[in-house]
Amino acid sequence: MLSENIKNLRKAKGLSQEELAVKLNVVRQTVSKWEQGLSVPDSDMLLALSEALETPVSALLGETIDQPEADDLKAISEKLEVINHQLANRTESKRKALHWAFIILALVIVSVFAVLMLTGNSYMDWGNADPEHLVLGTFLHAFVWVFVRLAPFALIGTVIGAVLTRRKG
Repeated sequence: MLSENIKNLRKAKGLSQEELAVKLNVVRQTVSKWEQGLSVPDSDMLLALSEALETPVSALLGETIDQPEADDLKAISEKLEVINHQLANRTESKRKALHWAFIILALVIVSVFAVLMLTGNSYMDWGNADPEHLVLGTFLHAFVWVFVRLAPFALIGTVIGAVLTRRKG
């Protein structure tokens, strides 16, 4: 049991008998004898062995430690593949949503420009005697003033965003 555990843990760590022997300051033949069950390490050496193999002493003395089976690795590989596929789908969905948001925003900007051009800013013809019209006209004028100055930059940004988020390939 101990001999099998030492051998399995050493192999799992990717160590040769020689490399483990160097870590423990013993000769390779000593490690070989432990693994063959011809001798056992003393208590101090068990502690050093557990540190070198990065495992508790109880694991060294406990049940047999099996190396991972090829089926286990295949199952892990399949799970990772599913996770990667889910992440790729999520990323693609976010890219599509962002792409369409840019396109819709660009269409809204162009539509507002068209409405403003077609209406000819009719709020200027409203009677200024009515305070409600005056306040509404002021807000509409402020909106048009800000929109006309900032919308071209926003339109350029949305077009660039739509181009950058388009599907590649």
